[in-house]
Amino acid sequence: MAVLEKIRVKLGILITVLIAVALLSFIIDPTTLETTLSYFSSKYDVGKIDGKKVRYNEFQQQVDYYTNIYTLTSGSQSVSEEAMQTINETAWQNLISQWYIIPEMQKAGIMVGEDELVDLSQGKEISPILANDPVFLDASGNFSREKLLEFIHAIPSDASGNLAQYWSFLQQNMTSQQYFIKYTSLLTGSDVLTPVELRRQIEENNTSSNVEFVLVPFGFEVDSTIQVSNKEVQDYYNAHKENYRQRASRDIEFVAYEVVPSEADIQAAKDEIDGLFEEFSTTDNLKSFLSLNSDTPLQDYYFKEGELSAQFPEVDEFAFSRRPGVMPVFQKDNTFYAVRVNDVKNMSDSAYVRHILLSFDAGELADSLINVLNHGGDFSALAAQYSLDQNPNVANPGDIGWMTQISMIPGMQGVLSMRPGAVAKMETDYGLHIVSVTERTAPMKKVQLAILSKEALASKETFQDYYAQANDLASRCEGKIENFDKITLEEELPVVPANNVLESARQLSRFEDVREVVRWIYDDKTKVGDVSPIITVNNDIFFVVALKAVREDGYAPVNNVAASIRYILTNEKRAEKVKGEVAAKIQGLTDMNSIAEALGQTVSTRDGITFGSMTSTSTEPAFIGAVAGAEPGVISGPVAGNIGVYVFNVLDRETGAFYTEDDAKIRAAQIEAYQVNNLPAIFNERGEIVDNRARFF
Repeated sequence: MAVLEKIRVKLGILITVLIAVALLSFIIDPTTLETTLSYFSSKYDVGKIDGKKVRYNEFQQQVDYYTNIYTLTSGSQSVSEEAMQTINETAWQNLISQWYIIPEMQKAGIMVGEDELVDLSQGKEISPILANDPVFLDASGNFSREKLLEFIHAIPSDASGNLAQYWSFLQQNMTSQQYFIKYTSLLTGSDVLTPVELRRQIEENNTSSNVEFVLVPFGFEVDSTIQVSNKEVQDYYNAHKENYRQRASRDIEFVAYEVVPSEADIQAAKDEIDGLFEEFSTTDNLKSFLSLNSDTPLQDYYFKEGELSAQFPEVDEFAFSRRPGVMPVFQKDNTFYAVRVNDVKNMSDSAYVRHILLSFDAGELADSLINVLNHGGDFSALAAQYSLDQNPNVANPGDIGWMTQISMIPGMQGVLSMRPGAVAKMETDYGLHIVSVTERTAPMKKVQLAILSKEALASKETFQDYYAQANDLASRCEGKIENFDKITLEEELPVVPANNVLESARQLSRFEDVREVVRWIYDDKTKVGDVSPIITVNNDIFFVVALKAVREDGYAPVNNVAASIRYILTNEKRAEKVKGEVAAKIQGLTDMNSIAEALGQTVSTRDGITFGSMTSTSTEPAFIGAVAGAEPGVISGPVAGNIGVYVFNVLDRETGAFYTEDDAKIRAAQIEAYQVNNLPAIFNERGEIVDNRARFF
């Protein structure tokens, strides 16, 4: 039980970390659906991995598994939407890893055996999965083999099976991580920087050139004499088709009617809080009063001076004034507040607490133990003998550790005001505690505030008004984008564009949880030019959506990218044309000043150009490459770059030693890291991963 509590306290985010380490980087009931839909198209599968369909039951098993791990580590049975998305993604990535990535690694001759796993958990080289797990760290934050053994030995006696499941989870992640470590080691080990390559790289980067040049810029005027045929566009597309691979996406425009309180709604909230203010100021039972009348119940939290200054500076100033009393009603955004100081205490921010946990009916034993402790008894020894909390992962028996108002066991708030060394009885949901504080931070004045709040909410009439506006637009559009464009332009409605919307999208512009909108634009019945009926999001935003463009998964059709290809080819032809014109104008000229005069330009200079300058954003690669291979003292060019045509002369070259062997090795390591970072994308492409999850959640 203590071990499980330790996991819950310290591992709330561990699952997310382990996902990244292992993999580089609400599903509906599966049984019912698979039975019903098995007769239909494969589009009803969750996806496909390496040609194998991912069925609902297979994916749901993964989701259930990681949901159990999440609830175990977080200690909460409720799973937030954000956490559910993480679990869903983890389940998917694990299937990709187990069905495709690891088998591919095994084909490359990589294996992880049982003996290797034992060594990772018990040998000299402990797996980082275990070494960084807070469950297995000692008080100093170092990995403890003893704590690992305690955990393993506790597994057989854990009737819930949670410890066994968590250990299986750790082993799975250790195995996956080991495969990836070996595979990336194989890749990086094959990237050998030979002595010849090393010497050449050092020479190229240590040889710098000082250059004078004339640049004839292309300018921005359109040259009507340059023509690009449809055949040239098609030939370029065929030769560079991989550059036009695309994911399925949609371009849309929408008008969103977001329901906000009207002036009448805001005034109604103010009138309501004004009517409650007098009773709020005088009542003796603030807890009950706020429970019945306020959006904010009475909180146990005590504020110190300055703690509220960022969000509510006026409240902070009021609460710590000489005689605070009751603060009059004030407004922030669409909420009205009144504040009253309910209690004042001198208390610490934190206290180091230890306890002896007893059953609820052990009052006499508690009194006896307190008497022993007050006469010099050893707290740790008594905790080891009598406490129901036998947590093996603490420095001394009975230790809870530092507690604050935020990290507080309900019922123990008094520890922040206890005198260090004193002993007291406290009752919580866990039982009867004998509590002692060994040390605490300096006490200071703190106040407990009673806050009467009333948020202005949109009334039924306000909702109906916004709905009527959305319905009016949707009705007049008649499902046609030309009507949408005309109406929104004439009435100056706030149209929001959203391009390249993926099927998995959950947010459009600033609007979240827009799955219903995305489902409509990806529906097989929705075509380019269609306008949606009203789509309601979160019960308070009404969307009217126009589908502008559709891109399917695969290669973009040549017609869709013809304009960009035509632009590229036009620039290439223009470069060749200008290059020819420059060559004709400078024919026979032997000095740079004459060349500049003939071209109507000026002579510029640049020093220290090296082959390593290829990464510079201020110098063109084509120019750098030509300079590196040019003979000093000889006029070279013309050379076509991206912005113009160059004619140049290398004045002199210098050889230095600033680029070292270490620099070359660092560069090689950067290339290796780039290759490793691209592995997930490569695996996804080679494994022909088809992800249809977005259709169902």
